[in-house]
Amino acid sequence: MEYFCYHRDRAGSAALRDELLEEHWSYMDRYAAEMIARGPTFADDGATPSGSVHVLDLPDPAAARAFAFDEPNYQAGVYRDVLLRRWRNLLGSTMWDFPGGREGGNRYLVLGLGSGQGADLAVPHNTDELIAYGPLLSDDGATWLGTAVLMRAPDAKAARTVLTADRYADIEVHDWQFGGRSG
Repeated sequence: MEYFCYHRDRAGSAALRDELLEEHWSYMDRYAAEMIARGPTFADDGATPSGSVHVLDLPDPAAARAFAFDEPNYQAGVYRDVLLRRWRNLLGSTMWDFPGGREGGNRYLVLGLGSGQGADLAVPHNTDELIAYGPLLSDDGATWLGTAVLMRAPDAKAARTVLTADRYADIEVHDWQFGGRSG
């Protein structure tokens, strides 16, 4: 079962986040085989961390909750909240398969939150800039709750257009970059 996890940073927690970086990475290393995508989001200044995205394939909802809430930054109070949803990997690949690599261009998390009839359930025709794409689902996988996309785009406005605007209660666009240890 695939899961989308977005830990949102608490205001003023950047120093604590920096202090726990190695502990965070060591924790994530334990999940390397399960990772589909990972990486931090940033505030409008492009430098201040605002959250942490992890997309994983885990056995069940209990394992997903354990992953999200045992995470060292969560335990220490770096995060203000956690969005944890079932997810479906419509690209069938990981971020490491992205032909654009780790660097170059602007990367974004586009998060559309909704309810009712599902939207954007098929992969858009132009997939060259998509890193991860799929619906957010209820724990049982039966109810559509939105769509999560990681992508490269010229700017945030262009990234937003990957989702059908009038089908969501809210669409968030966050600066994002590939996470994890490099090299």
